[in-house]
Amino acid sequence: MKIQRVSALYFSATGNTGKAAQTLVRALAASLGCPWEIRDFTLPQSWERPIELSAGDLAVVALPTYAGKLPNKILPYVQTGICGNGAFALALVTFGNRSFDNSLAELCAALEGNGFHLLGAAAMACRHAFTDKLAGDRPNQQDLEALKDYAGKVTEKLLAGEITSLSIPGDSAAPYYVPKGLDGQPAKFLKAKPQTRRELCAGCGLCARLCPMGAIDPQDPFIVPGTCIKCQRCIRSCPQGAKYFDDPAFLSHVAMLEENFQEPKENLFLL
Repeated sequence: MKIQRVSALYFSATGNTGKAAQTLVRALAASLGCPWEIRDFTLPQSWERPIELSAGDLAVVALPTYAGKLPNKILPYVQTGICGNGAFALALVTFGNRSFDNSLAELCAALEGNGFHLLGAAAMACRHAFTDKLAGDRPNQQDLEALKDYAGKVTEKLLAGEITSLSIPGDSAAPYYVPKGLDGQPAKFLKAKPQTRRELCAGCGLCARLCPMGAIDPQDPFIVPGTCIKCQRCIRSCPQGAKYFDDPAFLSHVAMLEENFQEPKENLFLL
């Protein structure tokens, strides 16, 4: 089958998932000789519109791993708002150098359940949203070259008509990973929300505009009335460095990750 269009569809709060998806899509479009497009569904207003694809399309659908699975607030949109209608898909998850656990299995199940033919699946280690001490330089040039090489193998498979079933590691129905603190006990920070250093905040409102949950009050960025998913977008996007987390359980979990998961993890590419 000739691919008419390649699309990058992604949720990327801190940028690296989008970077990986775009790299893969550009390489696929070049090797397949077809146009490409980007459909970024990170912001909540994008969830109001379904994404409809069709036979002849190839979509790279990419999401980060949160607690070993897909972000639970985003999953419903992936399951019902991204419609394959016979299109091919490559599932791509990123993870912060601990483990992708069951996120890839969950994404593959969601795509197959909504009309996609799964062509391949990949998991890529990227800088952890919580800390630069875990995979702080990734995706690096080696990772991006690996994505381009993977695109070439996908193209070869498509041109040869070799569409086979995949064995995906993990369990899409498994529970979320339970974060732990330095003491080895569960770290409960579900209600933790970002704080703001008043002496640094310029009141630009960028944090509110970029929040994937729309959780920050646009009239007063010191107030977070909505649900925070700890994606760290406000922290990493604030030009003044005014946003931070001070929840003890959250900070203990970050310290535990830094202590135990600095060894670089390998990527996974499946066809």
